Amino acid sequence: MNKRLIYYAIVVAMAGFLFGFDTVVISGANLPIKELWQTSEWFHGTFIMSMALWGTVIGALFAGFPTDKYGRKNTLIGIGVLYFVSAIGSALAQDPYLFSFFRFVGGLGVGVSSIAAPTYISEIASANNRGKLGALYQFNIVFGILIAFISNYLLEGVGGANDWRWMLGVEGIPALIYMLLVFGIPKSPRWLVLHQNNKEAAMEVLQKTSSLEEAQNILEDIVADQQPVGSKREQVFSKKYRVPLLLAFLIAFFNQLSGINFILYYAPEILEKAGFATSDSLFSSIAIGLVNLVFTIAGMYLIDRAGRKQLMYIGSIGYVISLFMVAFGFYTDASAGFKLAFILMFISSHAIGQGAVIWVFISEIFPNNVRAFGQSWGCGVHWVFAALITLFGAVLINVFEPFVVFAFFGGLMVLQLFFVHMMMPETKGKSLEELEKELIK
Repeated sequence: MNKRLIYYAIVVAMAGFLFGFDTVVISGANLPIKELWQTSEWFHGTFIMSMALWGTVIGALFAGFPTDKYGRKNTLIGIGVLYFVSAIGSALAQDPYLFSFFRFVGGLGVGVSSIAAPTYISEIASANNRGKLGALYQFNIVFGILIAFISNYLLEGVGGANDWRWMLGVEGIPALIYMLLVFGIPKSPRWLVLHQNNKEAAMEVLQKTSSLEEAQNILEDIVADQQPVGSKREQVFSKKYRVPLLLAFLIAFFNQLSGINFILYYAPEILEKAGFATSDSLFSSIAIGLVNLVFTIAGMYLIDRAGRKQLMYIGSIGYVISLFMVAFGFYTDASAGFKLAFILMFISSHAIGQGAVIWVFISEIFPNNVRAFGQSWGCGVHWVFAALITLFGAVLINVFEPFVVFAFFGGLMVLQLFFVHMMMPETKGKSLEELEKELIK
């Protein structure tokens, strides 16, 4: 692959690192904040734990507008600003309401990044490497998750009662680095043609990321696909886009109804209930992050080889086995090690399946002229369910027996297996324009 192409994709995928770090860093602050402000379970779940996710929902649903109007690059720069402000503001907050506001700001960054970053990467990549490069975003998400778990563990005891402030504030450093780097990437060639009708600038970008012949062929396909763009908010929900809309909804729905965010957000608390001491639960959370990273790398290797659908088969079967075995472990009061082993199997199943596939798949199935808005739809669905799962997580983990919760998620993953088998198309090795012809009737 072209070195510049790889560099651009890595820089943009750093938005995923901030996404992962911001999403999970709250797990280390969860219990200290609960003790500090003495809020109810409902208040804690709504304002402390899930407020960032409600920001993510808003960010994802409305990200199509800035991503299209101001461009993928400018939107990515704005994301860095949101992450930086959120990190510093959350760390300095003196009451739960101000804390919630700054977590909401960070959530906006996560939501917009889940639209702009995969869209940008899919639009600069070729059909043969789009899966690998798109999966870089997911790799950075799980790398950010791992670093957040490690950071939380290392910062425990550094600031005494204010440990959690250091845990949250340290995110400002990578946010600033990302902001500076993203200034140096070019604009998306497809955005330049379809939204600015600037074929010369698009050709310049394409020649940086591919051979002259390939650049000319890609530009011809983009120009051939060019059409007058009206109100995209209305267009994306028209009847002819029903297939990609349904596919995006279902893959996003099942992604969160696996329980992945429930486990990541409440990892220390779940592991305490599994039988680990508080310090051991923080350390074991690192194991979750490490397994997530290793199997995400495996997913990146396989996504353009085995294909998106095959990875979803592997992940779905792993989900079903691991979730029911964790439920069995809690039901029979099995050892903490037994439960952790199958939680790690669940994480690996997610990483190689849904984790590796979702952002790539959603960015592929919508046509060029409505991609940002289609991406907003799919990611919006994803984040609505993520927010609901996290909101009710504080209640789920303290009201219901853990085995009931895990068995519920396991049953839903049986349904995901049927979705993969009956409905999900294979998208590997096909250009964005080819996929448009197949999926849009």
